[in-house]
Amino acid sequence: MEEAKAPHVAIIPSPGMGHLIPLVEFAKRLVHRHGFTVTFFIGGEGPPSKAQRTVLASLPSSISSVFLPPVDLTDIPASDGIETRITLTVTRSNPELRKHFNSFKAEGRLPKALVVDLFGTDAFDVAEEFHVSPYIFYPSTANVLSFFLHLPKLDETVSSEFRELTEPVEFPGCVPLTGKDFLDPAQDRKNEAYKWLLHNTKRYKEAEGILVNSFFELEPNALKALQEPGLDKPPVYPVGPLVSIGQQESKQTEESKCLKWLDNQPLGSVLYVSFGSGGTLTFEQLNELALGLADSEQRFLWVIRTPSGTANSSYFDSHSRNDPLSFLPPGFLERTKDRGFVLPSWAPQAQVLAHPSTGGFLTHCGWNSSLEGIVSGVPLIAWPLFAEQKMNAVLLTEDIRAALRARAGEDGIVRREEVARVVKGLMEGEEGKGVRNKMKELKEGASRVLKDDGSSTKALSLVALKWKSHKTELVQNGKH
Repeated sequence: MEEAKAPHVAIIPSPGMGHLIPLVEFAKRLVHRHGFTVTFFIGGEGPPSKAQRTVLASLPSSISSVFLPPVDLTDIPASDGIETRITLTVTRSNPELRKHFNSFKAEGRLPKALVVDLFGTDAFDVAEEFHVSPYIFYPSTANVLSFFLHLPKLDETVSSEFRELTEPVEFPGCVPLTGKDFLDPAQDRKNEAYKWLLHNTKRYKEAEGILVNSFFELEPNALKALQEPGLDKPPVYPVGPLVSIGQQESKQTEESKCLKWLDNQPLGSVLYVSFGSGGTLTFEQLNELALGLADSEQRFLWVIRTPSGTANSSYFDSHSRNDPLSFLPPGFLERTKDRGFVLPSWAPQAQVLAHPSTGGFLTHCGWNSSLEGIVSGVPLIAWPLFAEQKMNAVLLTEDIRAALRARAGEDGIVRREEVARVVKGLMEGEEGKGVRNKMKELKEGASRVLKDDGSSTKALSLVALKWKSHKTELVQNGKH
């Protein structure tokens, strides 16, 4: 009998690790709590990265992965931005996705829902052909989701570039934003990346629901506004915080060394510095950060990458050939050897943040990292680099008040004096105390919403129930 089979959901993460991580946690919840089977469809310009393969290989057997053949993007100019490449990877994988859905249909196990992330809405075409419910998993904040849902209207009503707007823009329940803080692809409306951003946001209303990686205690006003009827928008379900919590054992010596080093530091005394899996600094900025950390006289654990001219240069390739340590200012390692630990490329971040010696986190404000900080109750220094990170920084500093902001000068560089000021302010200043208390509240809130009767657990149960009652089999022979 058809219904006795475990219900099936298909998920398409867009390329890059940042979106795969929360979707993997989401898939695990569907499997363990609601008895689903899940198929991930992984596409890209080349073969999947080692990091992607490692994460996917570690999953339970009810979560399988299909690696789609690489798509050809040689016709896309380099100036088009990663948003264009991400969207077109999904769009151009539709023929392959269709083949797999045909196989599922033949086996009588069509998915109940197809879940895409923020730039994957073109896959809705395939969902519609097979009468599968289209859903969006939104891996960022409710504030940025609100921006996405309002963008088509904003695009019609504003004629200038957004960065030229003199007044902050306010969306219901959201922190006011200046145009120059809008996410990267909205900074140049003539660029293809903006056109693809707009194209995706216009299709959001086709989704039957949007799951957002946030929770009520964190963004109460934005979420309430998103759940009000109207705006021609799908129902929004806050299901976060979905983060990976350091179960992975550190195999490599450098990584386990950094945890051992933390074991020997005083409680709450270490500032963890990391710009995520995709963020890089320029050579000049790397130097100013190093000098500022030295001047602050605080303990720090710094994950360092080879500098580059573009902020997101390691988004698709997180392993550079050069030794990042060779770019540090002369004498830096010697000067800070008693209170600093510098490691190249990667650290077991969830374990570092959960460690009792970690007392602060200097972050690029990528949403996974921000949520990992919140779940561990570690106060933040906001240092946004690309994508929607400026929007997240404004939210974290001005609305949630869980972060202090490292301010760049006119030239876009955060100088050593500012680094030292904000690091000291967080680790031992009055300002830091307020942020620390707020983080304690948020940590408790994050743990509450994920309990059995918590709001995020209930929101996910509601969606799971909808999917289970969705009879794809009955309409398979309907309209085509």
